Amino acid sequence: MAPLRSGHGVLRRKPIEQIEETESGGGALSRSLGLWQLTAIGVGGIIGAGIFSLAGAVASGTAGPAVLISFLIAGVASAAAAFSYAEFAGLIPKAGSAYTYGYAVLGELAGWFIGWDLLLEYTAIVAVVAIGISGYFGFLVEEMGAELPAWMLGAPGTGDGHKVDLFAAILCLFVAYLLTLGIKNAARFETVVVVLKVLVVLLVIGVGVFHIDTGNYNPFFPFGVGGAFTGAATVFFAVFGYDAMSTAAEESKDAQRHMPKAIMYSLAISMVLYVLACLVLTGMQNYKEVDPESGFSTAFKSVGLGGLADVIAIGAIIGILTVMFTFMLGVTRVWFSMSRDGLLPKWFAKTHATRHVPVRVTWIVGIASAAIAGFLPIGEAAELTNIGILLAFVVVCVAVIVLRYRQPELPRTFRCPGMPVVPLLGVGFSIWLITYLQWQTWVRFAVWLAIGLLIYFGYSYRRSELAKSQSPAEK
Repeated sequence: MAPLRSGHGVLRRKPIEQIEETESGGGALSRSLGLWQLTAIGVGGIIGAGIFSLAGAVASGTAGPAVLISFLIAGVASAAAAFSYAEFAGLIPKAGSAYTYGYAVLGELAGWFIGWDLLLEYTAIVAVVAIGISGYFGFLVEEMGAELPAWMLGAPGTGDGHKVDLFAAILCLFVAYLLTLGIKNAARFETVVVVLKVLVVLLVIGVGVFHIDTGNYNPFFPFGVGGAFTGAATVFFAVFGYDAMSTAAEESKDAQRHMPKAIMYSLAISMVLYVLACLVLTGMQNYKEVDPESGFSTAFKSVGLGGLADVIAIGAIIGILTVMFTFMLGVTRVWFSMSRDGLLPKWFAKTHATRHVPVRVTWIVGIASAAIAGFLPIGEAAELTNIGILLAFVVVCVAVIVLRYRQPELPRTFRCPGMPVVPLLGVGFSIWLITYLQWQTWVRFAVWLAIGLLIYFGYSYRRSELAKSQSPAEK
């Protein structure tokens, strides 16, 4: 039977009622994730580089002790979008997250625009995080007195004799392998690692609080109040992750009830840990002495706890690994959804016969992220990220307002509070943060978008599932 649809041409929309049905020709994902497994995936995506890297960098050069204000501002901005994601996650419990929400409310072209962009953004984030972990790994190897060959220590141009960041590339392939084992097994691994990461953060807070010198908090705003806001633009990229987690809605046992809770729980847990960790970091050391690359390790060494500093470095590796897991899960589910909808070849939407996961796209993403991580310097890889996430936030926040007024009667297990003010705050914060991005980021984004538009109008426009339901006149 031809699928239902609303609108026509690039504005055709998939009705909410149809999205709940099994998609034709796509294969099914296994519903096996509970509330706390979903929450662990969200926490895994949020806590990582923010605590172990960004907190020190922002404290030392941008905000000083007010770095905790930076995290709070970023948290409020992120929460405004999180409420919108939570409403959609309960209403449309299918894979794809922002792509699926945009497709259902704003039309096919808007859905394609966000989905295509997230394919690049999430893949690049996986690569950037892998490079970051590789740096910690090299540090630990040196601490143990070992020496690795120069050729495997970094991408070309990053150092003498560097040819490939081998450890980063292997990490990407390892995470892809985990995801091909099936979501239940992969989520178990993620949950265990997230628990270990949180325990390390609690250890940092619990021990560090006894070494706080309150004099280090004065002045609290050494770079002015503006420094705290500038810092918020930087650390914002450490307080999303629930967006990638929401792509797993179709693999939740009870997505309509659990997904909204998991989104809010993961953001709340992460924000509490971020604020407490920032208080400890800037209380243990004067902001001028905080190491921008390994802030907590340096802080603990400064008070004679060098052994604990090594534990923190290991915790950083573990913690950042979970970020890779969450975002690779995200990109594979967006790709799967776009292929199942016919916007990309259906071949990509094929799931494993017994594990019920999209193995083909998982390995493609694993290899692509490994190539980026192995052969691009972290700065160039990082420039591929950020803009797409913020634009996805804009789309979701706008879409939740449109749908609330277009179809107020739809059953919602979670309702975004303060409608439409809260979603509009999410839009405003996201646009404000976009203004901080460099012009090179916009150029790369424009090129990627141009490629996507060529594919959409050359292939997807006439081959999507919704296109098949239209008459020639409507096309």
